[in-house]
Amino acid sequence: MKCLVTGGAGFIGSHLVDRLLEEGHEVTILDSLSPRVHARRRPDYIPDDVRVVIGDVRDPKGVMSALEGAEVIFHQAAYQDYLADFSTFITTNAGSTALLYEIIVERRLPISKVVVASSQAVYGEGLYECDEHGLQQPPTRAEAQLRSGDWEVRCPKCGVGMRPLPLGEEYANPYNAYALSKWSEELIALRLGQLYGISTVALRYSITQGPRQSPVNTYSGICRIFSQRILCGKAPVVFEDGRQTRDFVHVADVVEANLLVMREPRAGGQVFNVGSGRPTTVLEYALGILAAFGSDLQPVLSSEYRVGDNRHSVSSIARLQSLGWAPRYGLSRIFSDYLEWLSARGETQDHFSEADAAMRRLGVVRRVTQ
Repeated sequence: MKCLVTGGAGFIGSHLVDRLLEEGHEVTILDSLSPRVHARRRPDYIPDDVRVVIGDVRDPKGVMSALEGAEVIFHQAAYQDYLADFSTFITTNAGSTALLYEIIVERRLPISKVVVASSQAVYGEGLYECDEHGLQQPPTRAEAQLRSGDWEVRCPKCGVGMRPLPLGEEYANPYNAYALSKWSEELIALRLGQLYGISTVALRYSITQGPRQSPVNTYSGICRIFSQRILCGKAPVVFEDGRQTRDFVHVADVVEANLLVMREPRAGGQVFNVGSGRPTTVLEYALGILAAFGSDLQPVLSSEYRVGDNRHSVSSIARLQSLGWAPRYGLSRIFSDYLEWLSARGETQDHFSEADAAMRRLGVVRRVTQ
């Protein structure tokens, strides 16, 4: 197959490119080589024989060039940040998706499958169960609650703490700009795909981790941040009380999910979670990565919180498992693979202090006051 991977120079996209090439597919990459991630240089892990179109996914000219001859599209390119540039989230993530379908339809391109990368973020605060009032989709936790150090999600009807449930694909409840942009992307892709007969799949990624996760990109996540702190002799800083749960998945498992839904006709028109399906507290994660480093440091509970963070986010993966997919790698493999990659790069620079200071200055990270 002739495949286009948008964002193909990035973390997930580049691993997907590797696997597509292994399977004998022809690959084109469309990537802006954002300076936040790549310093506008073609990464050395991109094979020389891969066609790379350097361009913005919002630019019709670049998109049309990249689509030349394509049969399958993996739309991995995305804008991610903690800043309040709301319009950039929408124009990049949702707008670029609309543009893809616009060009496909206008030019009657013979696209057999489109796979769009969505996010677990579309669930917002998630799904909970109250003993008295049953299932609830609560709003994001109030600022006054967080400021007082009251972390657990409470029933909006009676105020009692609730039990978190696995996140299922049948609903969404986005609250921040990134989540809204990803949910919009899903709706655009699936509805236009259905309307114009273009087989489309949306994959809601949990927190994806592994080699090539940019050490300089502020948004690239907990593994990067904790690793760099440890390498600089500083302990991981844990927000809230560390008992918030997350769902971490290895990038190799995410790639295999993409390949499965590309091949599987039954996947068309559906949304699938891609995660581990297992809850891990942030404190457990911090202790695990410290052990992987062989460090005797201890996590620091900072009495801080990050605005917009969810309390608990763990996805149900039953729907994708029904097609024959299952995650193969756990946290220990995530840690070992990422640390091996960092070591090979000789990466020991402090890329976190400036970002930390910026988030506090902008009010993204706040301190308990009561």
